[in-house]
Amino acid sequence: MNDYYNPARKEMQMTHYHTVLTIAGSDSGGGAGIQADIKTISALGCFATSAITAVTVQNTLGVQDIHPVPVPIVEGQIRAVLDDIGADAVKIGMLQSEEIVLTIARTLRHYAVKHIVLDPVMVSTSGHRLIEESAMQALCQQLIPMARIITPNIPEAEWLLGGRKLGGQDSLPEAARELSETFGVSVLLKAGHLEEDCLVDYFCDASHHDIIPLPSARIPTRNTHGTGCTMSSALAALLAKGLTLEEAARGAKRFIEQAIRSGAGYEIGHGHGPVNHFFSPLTPE
Repeated sequence: MNDYYNPARKEMQMTHYHTVLTIAGSDSGGGAGIQADIKTISALGCFATSAITAVTVQNTLGVQDIHPVPVPIVEGQIRAVLDDIGADAVKIGMLQSEEIVLTIARTLRHYAVKHIVLDPVMVSTSGHRLIEESAMQALCQQLIPMARIITPNIPEAEWLLGGRKLGGQDSLPEAARELSETFGVSVLLKAGHLEEDCLVDYFCDASHHDIIPLPSARIPTRNTHGTGCTMSSALAALLAKGLTLEEAARGAKRFIEQAIRSGAGYEIGHGHGPVNHFFSPLTPE
């Protein structure tokens, strides 16, 4: 038998979780932010820890208010987790202020985290601005260069490219390559804001700048709240489990596509509902 407890030795044979720390805001509606991150990381068989950067007053209809967590408390959460539990990967989401961006960058430099996945969250699905202008500048200068991969959507990519508007699907491969070359990180550029029936995300590996298309069919549903949080958390979880960047990007794409498809038939709230993070008892590879 493959039991962890061995009666002959009278002791427990211990094993270890793959661990992921998520640094992000809390969504009271449960569909995005820390809540979506923890669901995703758990669904993929990893152990989730968290550092909450802000508490949002939020539901499926949108964000009504944001209360930042004091910066020393955010730093304390990160240090408490990394000093004790550690992290095989770190996912970073909503960071509202310049001070919190700089603090997180300074704190993470003290720890040898191999995989940092940064989702440059700037605007909510309902259109609510989630980050100050000065924080966006600090993000570009201090935190993005520390990441292994960033996961912008089209509006976020446009801002990171200096405000240049991207056209249709054909403009995305070069945009992904330019972002990768500009910031020196790998990029997974998400196409969800486009209207095409076939949506193609693009992965660019910073080591060689090859562009890999990740296509999927558009799923007719309004249950898309937290898709960006979910995809970036899936990436972090798969990297924590030892997959390569390309394998993790492909796996994260499969995970979010199945989560959207499985959650499309549910009705939660009166606005943009969540995806179904627990669509299968099996862990996708």
